[in-house]
Amino acid sequence: MLTFDTGDAHALSRDEVKQGLEAGEIALVDVRDEADFAQARIPGSISHPLSRFDPAGLPKDGRLIVFTCSAGVRSMHAAHEAQAAGVSNVAHYQGGIEDWTMSGEPVETG
Repeated sequence: MLTFDTGDAHALSRDEVKQGLEAGEIALVDVRDEADFAQARIPGSISHPLSRFDPAGLPKDGRLIVFTCSAGVRSMHAAHEAQAAGVSNVAHYQGGIEDWTMSGEPVETG
């Protein structure tokens, strides 16, 4: 089981994200804007744009919250903002959707 509460946002690899999603251990939160999310997203991710980020709206079901974006910059900011608001057990996908699609992983659209 993936769990982190280090005071800093742990960066997950594509394989760790895939394993966590398959095991139902992570809530993958995409912080890109709605248009980018609709164009292509990692299956199972939920939209929570950084432009109106509110940590209170994050899943509270005990799963590790993993933030994702295009390449890992906005997701790291979201993780830090969530931690500053008192949300523990967060991480971010370092490569984001760019890494995901470049490796040939499936995406959802619409």
